[in-house]
Amino acid sequence: MSELPIAAVDRIIRKAGARRVSESAARELAEVLEEYALEIAEEAAELADHAGRKTVRDTDIRLAGK
Repeated sequence: MSELPIAAVDRIIRKAGARRVSESAARELAEVLEEYALEIAEEAAELADHAGRKTVRDTDIRLAGK
């Protein structure tokens, strides 16, 4: 089960141009987004650790996302 609210994911899909969104589609995107976010967060944590910091900064997230 995803940590992301299904309603928020539904809004993202609609913002991308969809008129209607099935609940299963919103749930699936939430799972995909969470998997991707975890990958970025892990990389950002490694970057912060490599820099000798315990705190993950916004710049770590941006760099990890590239």
